[in-house]
Amino acid sequence: MTPNSRALLRPPVPWPAFAALCTLLASLLLAGAALAHNVTEGDAGYVQEVTGFRPIAFIYLGAKHMVTGYDHLLFLAGVVFFLYRSKDIATYVSIFAIGHSVTMIAGVWWSISINAYIIDAIIAFSVVYKALDNLGAFRLWFGVQPDTKAATLIFGLLHGFGLATKIQDYDISPDGLLGNLIAFNVGVELGQLMALALILTAMTHWRARPAFARQAYAANVLMMVAGFALMGLQITGYFVA
Repeated sequence: MTPNSRALLRPPVPWPAFAALCTLLASLLLAGAALAHNVTEGDAGYVQEVTGFRPIAFIYLGAKHMVTGYDHLLFLAGVVFFLYRSKDIATYVSIFAIGHSVTMIAGVWWSISINAYIIDAIIAFSVVYKALDNLGAFRLWFGVQPDTKAATLIFGLLHGFGLATKIQDYDISPDGLLGNLIAFNVGVELGQLMALALILTAMTHWRARPAFARQAYAANVLMMVAGFALMGLQITGYFVA
């Protein structure tokens, strides 16, 4: 568990209502996931037509990719869910950023290709993993607590391969490639910081409420359901594509 996390909390609502909330969230995600985290025709067309170093365009594309990525944002929310100190937040977010930056740039530069459905299913699994970690499930089930920093780095590396896969979908010109990759990564980090600011603002207000301790259980179970829903969507896409 991350610092200040709690061992398995109790559900704050009756199970039938809680199950209904989970079903509703899964339905909303399945309905909207097709619109998120993908390369739009307009973006792909622009990138395929331009050559040379285009920092502004790629910063925009990187930021857009991050703020529309359900899976990245859910994992990020899980990482900071029980982090209260600025130092801890900075440490974990930096570890995640280093991980996905390395594999994103290396993946595109050396043309490391992973099936988009497979890598996105793995990324969705990272959301499930983090929700279970926040709930204290690993210690309860196996009597062992995985290293949270190592897990954050490993999943950061995997998220980076997801980013690399999306960038390769753009069919970027080799002219100015390294500079454009760095610009894209800058955009990703800017998008992550914007999303993180919103998440932390909401979390700060939520934590100040007496009901937070009860509602934290529901939030992490819903996060886990969301991860399973996204993972199922990607696995289904792999077999029917």
